Amino acid sequence: MATVVVPASRATTSRNPWPAVISLAFAASIAALQNTAVVPLLPVLQRELNTSLSAVSWTLTLSLLVGAVSTPLLSRFGDMYGRRRMILAALTLLVIGSVMAALATSLTWLIVARVLQGFVSALVPLSIGVVRDSLPRQQLATGIGVLSATMGFGSGGGMILAGLASGDYHLVFWITGGISLVAGIVVAFLVRDSAPPVKGRPDLLGAALLTAWLVALLLAVSEGGSWGWTSPGVLGLFGAAVVLAVVWVLVERRVAEPLVEMAMLVHRGTVGATVSSFLLGFSFFTLLTGMSGFAQASEAAGGLAATTLQVGVYLLPSTLFMLVISLFAGRIMRRLPAAAMVAIGSGVTALAGLWLVIQHTAPAHLYVASSLMGVGLGVGYAALGTMAVEHVAPERTAVAAGVNALVRIVGGSVAGAAIAAVLAAGGGYPWVFGAAAGAGVVAALFAAGYGYLNRRPVTAPSGH
Repeated sequence: MATVVVPASRATTSRNPWPAVISLAFAASIAALQNTAVVPLLPVLQRELNTSLSAVSWTLTLSLLVGAVSTPLLSRFGDMYGRRRMILAALTLLVIGSVMAALATSLTWLIVARVLQGFVSALVPLSIGVVRDSLPRQQLATGIGVLSATMGFGSGGGMILAGLASGDYHLVFWITGGISLVAGIVVAFLVRDSAPPVKGRPDLLGAALLTAWLVALLLAVSEGGSWGWTSPGVLGLFGAAVVLAVVWVLVERRVAEPLVEMAMLVHRGTVGATVSSFLLGFSFFTLLTGMSGFAQASEAAGGLAATTLQVGVYLLPSTLFMLVISLFAGRIMRRLPAAAMVAIGSGVTALAGLWLVIQHTAPAHLYVASSLMGVGLGVGYAALGTMAVEHVAPERTAVAAGVNALVRIVGGSVAGAAIAAVLAAGGGYPWVFGAAAGAGVVAALFAAGYGYLNRRPVTAPSGH
């Protein structure tokens, strides 16, 4: 069984670190909540802002995209200026973005607000870095597990919030802003930095190139069904994405302090977690968005004509299972390797998608799929953080966690674009659920395979 690599000794204070860990877990759950709360609101936003579904879907996709880019960037700033300071900055942007979204009356205004909210995705790897510096070695896996699992709980909680607000997006964002403000105050009082700042230089060029090729790729995927996959616009976007991605990789391999360390991304000790995170993030957001859209679709279109409140109720089992599993995540990880947990969680998540491919004609079928998704994500997300850092030198923990969070968020971004493409092409929701199931299966295979290869300690590269 692989173990988490930690220093032989770590300077810890006499104060109890767990209130800080719990406050960070609360904040991490809000970081997930603010994204999933938008999912059931997409049909509402389309109607109230008088726009197309593909256009309004960018309120989710762009927020995830900003999160993908800001995660390694703010993680680097955290090393340079203090993780607590960056956590508070991300929560401040979330509060500002929530207030702007609550007041938004146009799609442009809402998208700007969602861009500001997207920066909070960096909170998860920043929090993992704080936890690693605060907890004794025997409690580290438990602390990371609590952070990861409550992130899954927050994802389910976002759907519930949208339902309880009865589809009133103004109210949803006011509530998000309020609880984000509370989280910021709690973190300010309870969390302290124990790691000394390090000198460095942020890779702004790398961040710009990463943003550019991801936007080009996601725009091509999301519009391929409506523009035509062989249209000059789509082919041009795919070509631009490839060129920009190649340039980005070349820049990252040459810059002194890259945004994303290529060696960390593909090393045998971390690539299993990298691929599994991407695919599990894709599977999760595909299932979540697909279930919400299908439930709200009219009966004539094969859906259940559900309200946003009913969608929240359908997804309540997933939230409850994530919460329960998060309470026992530490105990489970003391008995199972992190890779095995990710494999099991991914496999169960795949079962949720497969179930909906076969059975999707009644609310009971959504309850079953929601339960399976909750179990799968609760187990898988609890171990992803540990799997990402267990073969990494201690001083590279935050970098590895940042890379892992980035690929998981990119997976979610691709999910939104892929769903838009499938539906625009007339594939229907069974194809959406099938894509989620396939991604879950491949994630399980990668986690299990690399868990087996890394059953003996493997150390990932310690630097650029």
